[in-house]
Amino acid sequence: MTPLHMRSPVHQGRRHTLPASEFRSLSPEDAISVFEIEREAFISVSGECPLHLDEVRHFLTLCPELSLGWFEEGRLVAFIIGSLWDQERLTTDALTLHKPHGTTVHIHVLAVHRTFRQQGKGSILMWRYLQYLCCLPYVRRAVLMCEDFLVPFYQKLGFKVQGPSEITVGPLTFIELFYPVRGHAFMRRNSGC
Repeated sequence: MTPLHMRSPVHQGRRHTLPASEFRSLSPEDAISVFEIEREAFISVSGECPLHLDEVRHFLTLCPELSLGWFEEGRLVAFIIGSLWDQERLTTDALTLHKPHGTTVHIHVLAVHRTFRQQGKGSILMWRYLQYLCCLPYVRRAVLMCEDFLVPFYQKLGFKVQGPSEITVGPLTFIELFYPVRGHAFMRRNSGC
């Protein structure tokens, strides 16, 4: 039998592994992964990306706290990118500007990696994002624009139709929706935020 001091140590602590699922703000280092998912998701459907790579980097540099990524085993599987806006309705300026003193979060894009679609991840991620926005005292509402066929998806999450968007991209037209974050003051008081 080997004396105790000569035995190999047996590690009984936790193995150092990546978490199965992690939600966190995105950083400029995540921009390429974000853009690859976005490009695949949108080019196949509409032929246009809501944000180009330089715009993704732009928003992840200026307002990373208004983004949320879902990572599984260290790999980005879904994300949302937002920025602050200071008007009631979206204009073409809202597509590229971040208004630091705004009280409206413009949700530019929600995208899910193709191998993780149809699993409810988009709904779960948006729900978590909206709960997070409720904890930000300067946010009063969230707005987004989408194609007609996506309106029921966002309505199920609590968004309300505001009307047709003035923004068009080529032949594509959009509906503008909003989510009233301010009405959730009770949740803020009781959420630990």
